[in-house]
Amino acid sequence: MLINKDNHSSNSSKYHRHSLRIKNYNYSIPGAYFITICTYLKENLLGYISEGKIELKVLGKITAREWLKTFQIRKNIQLDEYVIMPNHFHGIINLIENNGHNSLCPYINNQNIYNCRGTMHRARPSTYESFGKPVSGSIPTIVRMFKSAVTREIKRLNYPFLYSVWQRNYYEHIIRNENELNRIREYIQNNPLRWEYDRENGEGKPDKIEKKFWKDFI
Repeated sequence: MLINKDNHSSNSSKYHRHSLRIKNYNYSIPGAYFITICTYLKENLLGYISEGKIELKVLGKITAREWLKTFQIRKNIQLDEYVIMPNHFHGIINLIENNGHNSLCPYINNQNIYNCRGTMHRARPSTYESFGKPVSGSIPTIVRMFKSAVTREIKRLNYPFLYSVWQRNYYEHIIRNENELNRIREYIQNNPLRWEYDRENGEGKPDKIEKKFWKDFI
């Protein structure tokens, strides 16, 4: 499906949200992070749901391939659960320490993190975190490079070019403990089965389970 520039001008303010990332937080600290990226205007560009399973379109297959490549080329992250939905993507990124150890909770005695109650932040995909300098291996850098890789591959394959594949912003949540990690993994695993209740589904009707999950993270 093609998206033209006329749609962009009238709808961009609706989908381009202000950044709510935790102020002064270092997103290169080892730990587990829950990432959600939506397609531009939340169009079903990546696939469709059939009998509780995701059937990927060309863009969805490219997204899956580039996500796996991300973990092959970056030595500071580990692959965890992820799912590609018709109009969005969920994934867990595990940033690991230089010695290869995985630290689940990236607190480092940061009072802001304790007070955030697991808030999911609508974050600008900027790699510039402190003093205007890009931070290699940080969550913003990883997300930006992943999104760019998908777009480049689409162009390389001469796929009918969309005005934009992704929303400018993305959602991020700093996973605080094992219980949160397991809840998020379960949500990701069951996402295709529960598409009719998905809050990102324009035709869906979120049920109590869906509302409860996101209430704890927003």
